Amino acid sequence: MRNPTLTQRLTELIATKPVAATDLEHAALLTLDALANAFAGRASEPGAILLRWAGETAVIDAARRAFLLGSLTHILETDDLHRASVVHPGCVVIPAAWAVAMREGIRGHAMLKAVLWGFEAATRVGMAVGPAHYRIWHNTATCGPYGSAMAAAALLQLDAAATVHALGNAGTQSSGLWQFLEAGTMTKHLHAGRAAEAGVLAADLARFGFTGPPAILEGSKGWFAATCPDADPDAVTRDPDGPWQLLRTSVKPWPSCRHTHPVIDAAQELRQHIVAGTIEQVEVETYPAALEVCDRPQPQSDYEAKFSLQHCVVAALARENVDFAVFAEPERKALADLRKRVTVRVAEPYASAYPQSWGSAVTATVRGGERLTVRRTHAKGDPEAALSPVELIAKARMLMTYGGVRDPDRLIDAILALSDDSALPELP
Repeated sequence: MRNPTLTQRLTELIATKPVAATDLEHAALLTLDALANAFAGRASEPGAILLRWAGETAVIDAARRAFLLGSLTHILETDDLHRASVVHPGCVVIPAAWAVAMREGIRGHAMLKAVLWGFEAATRVGMAVGPAHYRIWHNTATCGPYGSAMAAAALLQLDAAATVHALGNAGTQSSGLWQFLEAGTMTKHLHAGRAAEAGVLAADLARFGFTGPPAILEGSKGWFAATCPDADPDAVTRDPDGPWQLLRTSVKPWPSCRHTHPVIDAAQELRQHIVAGTIEQVEVETYPAALEVCDRPQPQSDYEAKFSLQHCVVAALARENVDFAVFAEPERKALADLRKRVTVRVAEPYASAYPQSWGSAVTATVRGGERLTVRRTHAKGDPEAALSPVELIAKARMLMTYGGVRDPDRLIDAILALSDDSALPELP
């Protein structure tokens, strides 16, 4: 192939990458995490709206099913996160793969392989967009369609040319702006759903011969030119022989923005060394993106609290568990005074290490003037501090129960059995 485009090179890289049994097992665990998030998302106000919309929609085809699943998965802020790309791949790729696999009657191994392919495409594009893109564009929404299209293309067994067309048409649908944070609206959930739906639609059309731009990424009127002033195009195909990006994806232990997790992790350790009620001041050191997204001293809603470094750090210092309840109005009021004692700032080494490492430090000054500091290079749930399969399954069980699943263990076993090439279970 003479002068292949970035999309063509990415397609070849992914298609020739070997898949081991352990890769499929890890993909099954992340599939479980994503679907458990979708069930929990049903037990929310936006989830109820989405379900009501689905119930009144005449036709829910695979693309719309991917939209619904993706939107539900991203509601409660407990879905996975790939640090280097700042993409939540699971809420986009897995709903798309699940919807297409169910429609086509495809079994576990092929579905999990498609998940690996989709994570790889979304995160490799995400690693190339540059930090300036993330200041305005929501990477999950914009990079996600490449992943959902790649997963759907794998399941439809599209050839290389058709896969490139699918990625081109997925990329031209990319969108998703951070403006929703200004008013605390429900738009972020729409981002995940539309990214999942866009890829399914693009792959389905490619199967019928519908063409798309092969240079969608690097073309003079392509995606990098439009939205990425400091793009790093080489990142799309860098380190081709490294592990699957799915294995480099973090799993969230707490229901808040991942940018808050390093401070939660540090504060939980700090809490063990502090007498309750003696904290006079709290200092948070972190990286710029964390402040850009999560600097909210006085959050006015559950959702704003999940995007508040100040609230998350005091919740972890003052409460044994950082669960859904700590973001609700009673706890926001109870912790308001302690939040006023929090200062946040950008500091090294965290600023330079981001996005490869999402770290922070928390310092508490207690009565009498003593200062105690805990630092985190990586947060719990990162590959370097991974949740064990037992912890991940316990998280899935909690989320499913929260979402009203009557027999979560049966469904958990069925999803994990996908790595044995079982059939996909019907979702309740």
